[in-house]
Amino acid sequence: MQNVESLRQPSTQLQIRKRNRKIAQTVLYHLTVGLVGLLMLYPVLWLIASSFKAPDEIWTQVNSLIPSQLRIENYITGWAGFGGFSFAVFFQNSFIYAGLGTLFVVASSTIVAYGFGRVKFRGRTFWFTLMMLTLMLPGQVLIIPQYIIFSRLNWINTFWPLLLPRLGGDVFFIFMIIQFIRGIPMDLDEAAMIDGAGQREIFLHVILPQLKPAIITAAIFSFYWTWEDFLGPLIYLTKPELYTVSVALRNFSDPNTVTNWGAIFAMLCLSLVPVFVIFAFFQRYIVEGIATTGLKG
Repeated sequence: MQNVESLRQPSTQLQIRKRNRKIAQTVLYHLTVGLVGLLMLYPVLWLIASSFKAPDEIWTQVNSLIPSQLRIENYITGWAGFGGFSFAVFFQNSFIYAGLGTLFVVASSTIVAYGFGRVKFRGRTFWFTLMMLTLMLPGQVLIIPQYIIFSRLNWINTFWPLLLPRLGGDVFFIFMIIQFIRGIPMDLDEAAMIDGAGQREIFLHVILPQLKPAIITAAIFSFYWTWEDFLGPLIYLTKPELYTVSVALRNFSDPNTVTNWGAIFAMLCLSLVPVFVIFAFFQRYIVEGIATTGLKG
């Protein structure tokens, strides 16, 4: 009995040491992740805290996240806007631009991706290669010729110069959706063809329902990039009633007078709300879409 007990004791101690080591590793892991997360979130926390501070307190107490007095007036003053237009108008313009822009680019990218991924036509490899080469073309190269074209069409101070180019799709989204389509078995297409379905029916009823994760992922990224776009609206929209939030925030500060940084930070906080809401509701689709697209093809 003593020999059995003596054999059990080292085994039990070894298990206890392993368990303690695992607990220590888990605590260290979560502590490290928490510190890194706090470091990444600190600018956002500072922005939120500054939106409730007095203008003179923002830059004198930079390291403090706790305002000495909550100033809700920053949000009221900021929302009032400038030039006779409140930020409700600027948010409305941003939603129009981001919403329609996302709809146009995702719908067209899906159609183009289906053409490259499923439809066989002459020169498909050449056109696909040419499309991928456009990724190396800087967007700034297109600004001047596009501006001349849209100016001659009298489309300046309209949303058409911002929305119309999106009808051609986005190369990144097209490639991502193509990779997803290549992972869908061809047997489904062949079975639909046997039942008499054409390319349109196959796309709408066979392929499109299975592209939900990829489409939602593309829509989320497109909305993010469009919502924060600054250069495009700055070039084509010069009337205050057409400003998006990004351009309005830039014009909110006046270098010739005293800038109300509290109001600017308050509107910056409100501009982050749509992004956070979309991420909170659709983060599962983002992970699923990226992971699945990366594994297929």
